Amino acid sequence: MAELLKAENVSEVFGGLKAVDDFNIYINQGELIGLIGPNGAGKTTAFNLITGVYRPTTGEITFDGQSIVGLKPYQITQRGITRTFQNIRLFSELSVLDNVKIAYHCHVKYGLLESVLRMGRYFSEEAEIEEESLKLLKIFKLDEHAYEVAKNLPYGAQRRLEIARALAAKPKLLLLDEPAAGMNPQETHELMEMIRWIRKQFGLTVLLIEHDMSLVMGICERIYVLEYGVIIASGTPEEIQNDPEVIRAYLGAETIN
Repeated sequence: MAELLKAENVSEVFGGLKAVDDFNIYINQGELIGLIGPNGAGKTTAFNLITGVYRPTTGEITFDGQSIVGLKPYQITQRGITRTFQNIRLFSELSVLDNVKIAYHCHVKYGLLESVLRMGRYFSEEAEIEEESLKLLKIFKLDEHAYEVAKNLPYGAQRRLEIARALAAKPKLLLLDEPAAGMNPQETHELMEMIRWIRKQFGLTVLLIEHDMSLVMGICERIYVLEYGVIIASGTPEEIQNDPEVIRAYLGAETIN
């Protein structure tokens, strides 16, 4: 498998505090990888570094063979990395459909003048974006809510909408930050099946942060474990479950089984 993402010796320092220290991971194309660790371990900081929210204090991050350090978040999205957030971040006052259409716009070909004057490729591309957005909403069982305001959706539906919006940007690598947060066991099981399905259907590589260990151990092929910003273990789910350092970090084997 070809290597898609690599972080080498990455550190992030905030006022003398190392939120991430000598962070090293690699992700091959098509893999489904987990990133776990106790609260405050630096997992979301790692996501912010990969997506350009933060610039590493030291180290290198390459995607598809090219450095992405110093790129703006929208430029990294255009390269093919999209994400969801631990706390849902939708355009809450816009419709469900518009939330998805916005993400498609990072790849439009019409220019500013065509947009302002409503000419050239504008109408054909906008019609295609709406059609593709509705198809995506149908996949996530949100098509019946297309014209509702996003904030009025139930919590689980908002989670699905956020994933649909991330997919609309046509990523190669999808970062999911605690997608099962706030979900009941049935919703979590459905989410697990959805992640498996979208990975196969869209040909995606997935990096997943999650505290629900049944989900992580059930779908991830390899797992990295962070503690205080440092990778303390990596390996298959079975290797991680039996790693003494991981068991110590989680204060007992029962926490990760």
